[in-house]
Amino acid sequence: MSAITVVGVGADGWAGLSAAAREALGAAEVVLGGGRQLGLLPEGVAAERVPWPSPLRAAVPGLLERFAGRRLAVLASGDPMFHGIGRTLLECGVPAESLRVLPHPSSVSLACARLGWPVEETEVVTLVGRPVASLHAALYPGRRLLVLSADASTPARVARVLAERGFGPSRVRVLEQLGGPAEAVREGVAAGWSLPPGDPLNVLAVECVLDPAVAADAPRQQLVPGLRDELFESDGQLTKRHVRAATLAALAPAPGELLWDVGGGSGSIGIEWLRAHRTCRAVSVERDRARAERIVRNAAALGVPRLRVVTGAAPRALAGLETEPGRPDAVFIGGGLTVPGLLEACWSALGPGGRLVANTVTLESEALLTQWYRRHGGELVKLGVAHAVPVGGFTGWRQAMPVTQWSVVKGGGGAGPDAGESGADAGADEVVGVLGGAK
Repeated sequence: MSAITVVGVGADGWAGLSAAAREALGAAEVVLGGGRQLGLLPEGVAAERVPWPSPLRAAVPGLLERFAGRRLAVLASGDPMFHGIGRTLLECGVPAESLRVLPHPSSVSLACARLGWPVEETEVVTLVGRPVASLHAALYPGRRLLVLSADASTPARVARVLAERGFGPSRVRVLEQLGGPAEAVREGVAAGWSLPPGDPLNVLAVECVLDPAVAADAPRQQLVPGLRDELFESDGQLTKRHVRAATLAALAPAPGELLWDVGGGSGSIGIEWLRAHRTCRAVSVERDRARAERIVRNAAALGVPRLRVVTGAAPRALAGLETEPGRPDAVFIGGGLTVPGLLEACWSALGPGGRLVANTVTLESEALLTQWYRRHGGELVKLGVAHAVPVGGFTGWRQAMPVTQWSVVKGGGGAGPDAGESGADAGADEVVGVLGGAK
């Protein structure tokens, strides 16, 4: 493949480009870019100018094929490798060695320079092509956020979300046309936002301030697993917070990994998996349509609208998931363990090193998990928790239903207790009881 030069351009246009960037654009036969970026090129650039179609990603392979063999340049806003076209080209199959990237300072770097905010301590949320609910997971008192706007309507939408989520007193600054001759800053407070839409090229600087009217003991979003149950809309099919925390610990999410949450219920496991890291991916499989719709709402409310929800009964609904979005790194089974073929399908989908975690409260499913534990090893634990409740004028313990949990790493080298042994009692005392949580 011929080399493609990707040039980042700012609001300062041609004047802000380096000599190398100007030379590359001057030598190009074709320049691809957004309408705004193409409009910044002077008449002296003789290349054919081709605006990106919409939707962009689907059109990229065809455009690259169309202009193969010609000197091709691509224009991007700011740094092409920061939420930009550079990543899109790589994901569409362009080899990294075929890209020559000439970045411009990103809008984040320019905004932090204007604000006096350390870049490494500033959280960035992009709303370009993403729902405003993506902002929810980033809202914490005292945090500084930079929000990459989709258009001129974004500031008002962000202000509305801040007010609705209890951050109405937050200061919001709209930084427009950063680095260009028309650079401007407007500001207001989220509650009662009254600024009219301005320039569509803008970045928001948000200083999160919690409304004093919010009760000190109100359910809050923390970074570690085990969100308060009240934060989830539920019909009762919810993995309770203590068991949920233990389950996420067993699933062990890592950046970029994919989870299949089978029997999604309220979506709590998939949602907390996604909240572990911004690059984590998850698919929630739920046969009940009303519950599937509830999972979508919960995911949006808790800041991870990227959760993919598949409505259908497993194991049939799992067909095709291995090709899109791919083989899972971990599978959680929260229901339907006794459905014929379910455990087999989930086990088969995992590659070497993949983790499987299954929870149950029934004796029938527990017997099945014990069989799999004896065959494949792993850990089989009993999770139980008791809550203090009033008993007349005193206080006593109310025990929740205990949860049996089996967790295992495929090909982890830990054979089950039946391996190399015979007899009905082999490994019978390997079932471990621990205090952990409740479902």
